Amino acid sequence: MKRTAGFVFLTATVLTVRGGEPLITGSGELPALPDGAFTLVVIPDTQHYTGRGCKGSLASDEPVENAHLAAQIEWILANRKRENIVFVTHVGDIVEKNRPEEWAVAKQHLDRLRGVLPFGLTPGNHDLEGDGDARLFQEHFPAEGFAGESWYRSSYGHDRPDQQVSADNVNSAQRFSAGGIEFLHLNLECNAPDDVLVWADSMMKAHPDCRVLVTTHMDLGIIDKPKSTAGYIEDPKGRMRWIKVHGSRGNSGEALWEKLFRRQANLDFIFCGDQSRVTALRVDATADDGHVVTSLLSDYMSEPVLRLMRFNPDNHTMEAITWHVTGGFLVESTPYVKDRSRHQFEIDWPVRP
Repeated sequence: MKRTAGFVFLTATVLTVRGGEPLITGSGELPALPDGAFTLVVIPDTQHYTGRGCKGSLASDEPVENAHLAAQIEWILANRKRENIVFVTHVGDIVEKNRPEEWAVAKQHLDRLRGVLPFGLTPGNHDLEGDGDARLFQEHFPAEGFAGESWYRSSYGHDRPDQQVSADNVNSAQRFSAGGIEFLHLNLECNAPDDVLVWADSMMKAHPDCRVLVTTHMDLGIIDKPKSTAGYIEDPKGRMRWIKVHGSRGNSGEALWEKLFRRQANLDFIFCGDQSRVTALRVDATADDGHVVTSLLSDYMSEPVLRLMRFNPDNHTMEAITWHVTGGFLVESTPYVKDRSRHQFEIDWPVRP
């Protein structure tokens, strides 16, 4: 047995340890990428900031840092060719506290993707004020910072005085190609209001030749807001009916489905986070035209974990691989999700004419 930097390495199983308790267990090497396949990387919530002013036991007198996010970005860059990574998306809660010190660290690490890979960022509830104020996100990741990228399509804008709400890259669109297939990807902020949904609908309808992917922060999780601590773990799970941002203007996961997602003929996948005690969840739903839209939640307690979405057009599948980047193992169990098949699974993905 070898013990290094907070991780315990065993021959058959690797345990991520915090405070003496195992958080994530797993084993096995990353399977080789099939010929013709390509990878979209989903970064789950990244709230593990350490140092001055940070949360709880992560606080210290040291400068603010996020070693887990640093490791995730380093792994993406080191493996982008081997894994044929074509796009990177973040499900939101980029920071733990909406403060400049953490945003500066997030920018330092995420900016390493610039000029290397197309990527999109989704503001979560920790990245916004309750009324949707996104000033710090806009300061560090404004639309103008992506304007020169050929894959960056646009961001939602409005003419209201409150430009700090929803505008300037808070909701954004990217287009990329892989395996001879055109993709449109949208990042929609936490509980995106109706005006944002009108924009998103227009973007999807303007790209009928594209397979559409959406990342938003709150989609799947505990269906109704829990009334007890235990409820955040034990209550029924599915598409959420409660919100955290935008007050009466905000749309829950269920509202997003009814108002927008179910009406899209070219929407394939919805990626989300927010629910660490749910951790991993999948919901397949039938859109109005009869095709299946798959929603996937991944929130691995801000541990250094990535979801590798391997698209394989040749056999019409998408394989979801949950990978612990610092431990170097396939995630098999977490405190709230013991079933390996919730972390490692394959989905039918018909390639349309």
